[in-house]
Amino acid sequence: MDFTPLVVGVTGSQRATSYTRRAVEHALDGAERAGADTDHVDLGAADLPLYDPDRDIADAGDAEALLERVRAADAVVVGSPNYHSSYSSTFRNFHDYCGFDEYEDTSVGLVVVAGGGTIASPLDHMRITMRGVHADVVPEQVGIRNASRYFEDGVLTDDDLAARLDEVADAVIDAAYRWELAER
Repeated sequence: MDFTPLVVGVTGSQRATSYTRRAVEHALDGAERAGADTDHVDLGAADLPLYDPDRDIADAGDAEALLERVRAADAVVVGSPNYHSSYSSTFRNFHDYCGFDEYEDTSVGLVVVAGGGTIASPLDHMRITMRGVHADVVPEQVGIRNASRYFEDGVLTDDDLAARLDEVADAVIDAAYRWELAER
């Protein structure tokens, strides 16, 4: 099959030293090692005003370009830090711009990073809202509790977490291949 999937990572963090960004980048590196093309949508670096359904998308900063990048994806890995037992407002704001056009027939993997111990609710909330826009959310997911223990100088140092992030990348790529075969 002559198909190279495009895996897009979406990081929903504003922090310059974000562990979430590092985790999503690790998953994208895994996707590249598996033969995929990758792109990283770093929402912390984007000009993305608060979603307003009455605003023309062309007048919403980087929104139109960001949506095009996600729409082009065969697979997406979304990552968010845990804020108040859910995902970040940064991720939510971008997700409010998104709809079926961005995610229908697109495989999605989930990553949540917490400074403390809560990861289950944010993962559940992301799964539910991604399914709400018809994403094909894969069962593989990664939640990183007490994140500062697993990163040194911005590098993930835990082999088990690294392997799990690679598994998320592999799972979204495998699902992208299945979608491609189904469309043929």
